[in-house]
Amino acid sequence: MAPAPINIKTFMAEPITDVKELNANRNDMKTKMELMIMRIQAEFCRALEAEEDKETKFIVDRWLRKEGGGGITCVMQDGRIFEKAGVNISVVSGTLPSAAVTQMKSRGKHFKEGEMLPFFAAGVSAVIHPRNPMVPTIHFNYRYFEVKDSPTTVQWWFGGGTDLTPYYLNEDDAKHFHQTLKTACDKHDKSYYQKFKAWCDDYFVIKHRGESRGVGGIFFDDLDTPSQEKCFNFVTSCADAVIPSYLPLVKKHKDDAYGYHERQWQLLRRGRYVEFNLIYDRGTKFGLYTPGARYESILMSLPLNARWEYMHIPDPTSKEGILMEVLKNPRDWLGTGKTALAA
Repeated sequence: MAPAPINIKTFMAEPITDVKELNANRNDMKTKMELMIMRIQAEFCRALEAEEDKETKFIVDRWLRKEGGGGITCVMQDGRIFEKAGVNISVVSGTLPSAAVTQMKSRGKHFKEGEMLPFFAAGVSAVIHPRNPMVPTIHFNYRYFEVKDSPTTVQWWFGGGTDLTPYYLNEDDAKHFHQTLKTACDKHDKSYYQKFKAWCDDYFVIKHRGESRGVGGIFFDDLDTPSQEKCFNFVTSCADAVIPSYLPLVKKHKDDAYGYHERQWQLLRRGRYVEFNLIYDRGTKFGLYTPGARYESILMSLPLNARWEYMHIPDPTSKEGILMEVLKNPRDWLGTGKTALAA
């Protein structure tokens, strides 16, 4: 039985790929990924809008690139609940520049030296910066790559993850967040959560400061086993876990009391967020290396406001100091046992 025609009214905008082409290629992984990320973007944007004042909505910006493909950038700014919320999808194709090839090779992918290779990439990425310091920031990104490294050979893989960056530590929030992700992982492989939680702790580190960006989550890259379909199903489960992992925390804390001191601390921690994204984040680097890069969309992850204060070291016994202790020593939130960090 053929699947029902695609209903574009459920999305934030018209898909990047022509709808007739998507309908004709429903079994192709490129189509499956584009439709999945379009759905995730729309569901997440609408869930966030439901927490905001009625007059505050996402700006929807659909864009195309001459090199092939494009994206849909959804941004909500200056809301009462969300100071800045960005939810992007991109579906791009073209040839891979040597800088991006070198970056991929450093992660174990092996391509021919000095060649420009045809590629396809599709992904959804979001960063939510709430106004209230008691509401944590969330980031997630799920993506699919294909690289044609010979006339008959295509290398493919998935990557992504979801992580939480609180400004004040609430252990129940961290446990809820991690348990939701573990439940999604366990549907597919009981070893995934421990492995990808450790990888997340290892990846989201501001190395020059010796501290984690937040309380972690899951992170993985170069996922190409056991099969393409099983990898896709796993990534879909992870993406579907974002709303139940985060929205309860927004509802719980969005009206919590805070003052000037808490706001200044939030802005300082956002400065750390900026440092990680601009210095270490692979997705940011890949985007900036890609021909026809759309810098406004790539940098939508940066907060509307941030602060850098010289030699700021909080009292270890303060609420800020308690958070810093966790950022310097990642915890096993669910008691699943310590694991070696992923390569």
